[in-house]
Amino acid sequence: MRVALFVPCYVDQFYPNVAIATMQLLQNLGVDVDFPEQQTCCGQPMANGGFEDYTAGCNKNFIRSFTGYDYVVSPSGSCVLHVKDHLHDASNEAAATTVRTRVYELCEFLTDVLKVKQLDVSFRGRVALHQGCHGQRGLQLGSSSERMLPFFSKPMQLLQMVKDIEMVPLLRGDECCGFGGTFCVTEEAVSAAMGNSKISDYMQHNAQVLTGTDMSCLMHQEGLIRRQRLPIRVLHIAEILCGNS
Repeated sequence: MRVALFVPCYVDQFYPNVAIATMQLLQNLGVDVDFPEQQTCCGQPMANGGFEDYTAGCNKNFIRSFTGYDYVVSPSGSCVLHVKDHLHDASNEAAATTVRTRVYELCEFLTDVLKVKQLDVSFRGRVALHQGCHGQRGLQLGSSSERMLPFFSKPMQLLQMVKDIEMVPLLRGDECCGFGGTFCVTEEAVSAAMGNSKISDYMQHNAQVLTGTDMSCLMHQEGLIRRQRLPIRVLHIAEILCGNS
């Protein structure tokens, strides 16, 4: 099995420890992981801003970087969903299609491909799980309250394998945090209000740690937490699952 690690640009620039934790987690599970050094942004920010035509160069580079791998794994549901839905190349669409079908969000890869049943790690603390919209509703990493379906959550399934962890129940666990890419810029006040609503839920339930599958959502909420000097630590799920948090 040849697996490539796809690291989103904002993770590379602001949260490199998340990329390292993802690599370590996969290696701990016996996966041989490569990091294609020529990879760059997947083009999601441009597409979100209405300029998808400008992503042609990003698409070609992504295809060139990740062709030949059995799986491409990333610690970001939003970037993975973008690639699955928007990776195209008119001059090489067959290659684009192949890469699109091989891209997986980290938790999805662990539960659906590796079929992980146990993890030899421990973590002490009261942990709240934020399930980002792209992962939950786009990639179907978990059930959502607006649909009449049995509850399931791939991130929660993995977190419950961690020894000593205490998962905190939330009132509105699947609500949007307000990040939404460019939404948090163009609708700053609404975005902040949505984020603060989530944080109030964590505080009400005495959460000590906030985790999730998308560092973009966590980055938005971490900014609000820091500004209010609240006692909540923010960690990507990979940092908990790898055992080095």
